[in-house]
Amino acid sequence: MPELVYPPVIAAAKTMFRVLDLKITIEGAHHVPRTGGAVLASNHVSYLDFIFCGLGANPAKRLVRFMAKKSVFTHKVSGPLMRGMRHIPVDRRAGAGSYATAVSALKRGEVVGVFPEATISRSFTVKSLKSGTTRMAAEAGVPVLPVALWGTQRLWTKGRPRTLTRRHTPITILVGEPMDPAAYPDANAMTVDLKERLTALVDRAQREYPDAPAGPDDTWWLPAHLGGTAPTLEEAADLEVRRKAAAVDPDA
Repeated sequence: MPELVYPPVIAAAKTMFRVLDLKITIEGAHHVPRTGGAVLASNHVSYLDFIFCGLGANPAKRLVRFMAKKSVFTHKVSGPLMRGMRHIPVDRRAGAGSYATAVSALKRGEVVGVFPEATISRSFTVKSLKSGTTRMAAEAGVPVLPVALWGTQRLWTKGRPRTLTRRHTPITILVGEPMDPAAYPDANAMTVDLKERLTALVDRAQREYPDAPAGPDDTWWLPAHLGGTAPTLEEAADLEVRRKAAAVDPDA
């Protein structure tokens, strides 16, 4: 089936990156296989992460099919694009179907993109990972590649206003070495190793990032352990609990 939607979307995104003069650094793109199935497992700090994670596979001329929540596919604007690019809708009430679709895509030789933290990390550090990422890789017999993204949170993240016209922002994309499911006794052991590798890549991206806060009021995008004012993992978890409670009871 011809790709009628994905290539124009990539071209439009690259044009916007040039207009905004984003300082994009991609390392490790050679790890992405040029043929065959693979899972790209990325950290999650921005609503735009799927764009930049996909960009990491572009040098290998691979199109990434991302798993994303079903509501994105039913939106009047994003829905036609997501369906046209053959991304994979995830219905959290019926996850088995999404999982089976992803495994089938991997067995056909597709590259599937996942965010194993499931939600954006408000702390900008790696949260606990869901095991579905490694389970699907093991079932399909394909490698998992950890992907670290950094800088994307400065454009649009949870709890902050969008700054999609922000110029000259450095964006880091690090693709790690492939992990072979056959080298692990089970998916849980592989998930533990994936978290360690992903954390190390994110830590490197953060410490080597070429930009610094403009002042005391611009430290929100740095994690607490690097002197920023982002919440810690524990504080971020508490924020999520309170947010969900407020959604159920507006007076809570």
